[in-house]
Amino acid sequence: MTTSAAPVTEIRAERDNDVLILSLDGPRTRNSISRPVYEAIRAQMLDAGENSDIRAIVMTGLHGFFSSGGNIANLQKSAQGSMADATQGTDALNTMILAIRNCRKPVIAAVEGGAAGAGLSLALSCDMIVAAENAKFTAAYVKIGLSPDGGLTHFLCDGLPRQLVTEMCLTGEPVDAARLHSCGIVNRIVPADGALAAAKDLAAKLANGPTNAMAVIKTEIGAASCNELATQLDLEARGINTARFGKEAAEGLAAFLEKRKPDFRR
Repeated sequence: MTTSAAPVTEIRAERDNDVLILSLDGPRTRNSISRPVYEAIRAQMLDAGENSDIRAIVMTGLHGFFSSGGNIANLQKSAQGSMADATQGTDALNTMILAIRNCRKPVIAAVEGGAAGAGLSLALSCDMIVAAENAKFTAAYVKIGLSPDGGLTHFLCDGLPRQLVTEMCLTGEPVDAARLHSCGIVNRIVPADGALAAAKDLAAKLANGPTNAMAVIKTEIGAASCNELATQLDLEARGINTARFGKEAAEGLAAFLEKRKPDFRR
């Protein structure tokens, strides 16, 4: 988090072939995020999900940091307003998080420096995390008398032991990438300044995969922790039985039998 009241972070969108790269650009606030950022990212996710020319997405932060989360000055100012206004802000954050989770394309976070507060929620909402070896992950809300938002406790409790989540949220102390990698929250650790390149490489590999099948896989993974076994079995059955009659399965099965690499871009 940050104490600056500098201008709002902007979202830079660029394409690397069929990979969309979304970069947080707020150098004076370590890429703090607020309602305009939530709305911009949500719009990008909705558009990318329906754009067949985009097959994977990378989320990152410029200036050596992923995101410091909510701007402290803005949070303090919001306490002078109404509960309705505050709720509109958290609703916008939640809508962004759901847009990332529901996006049909794989989303990879490239984390340099660190991710804190809602910036950590943003990173955790992505499908995978590539982190620089010096990256720190901080749930610092408690240090300013607040509790987490943006699905932070959901994402952490879904992948970490209760004791570690409690430590992160009650102490607000940073946890390094190596510790979260050992727990499975961080997928890959790379040298400092290498997170974006490694994430782009991973995204390019995913972009060569079957996009429809991966969209179904994302849905199944998202539902698994709350579904009963019978419900999840039905969900998986519908998925595979629909897929088997599609173009992607036809190509994948044929390529396997013909001992060649599948071309899912056909």
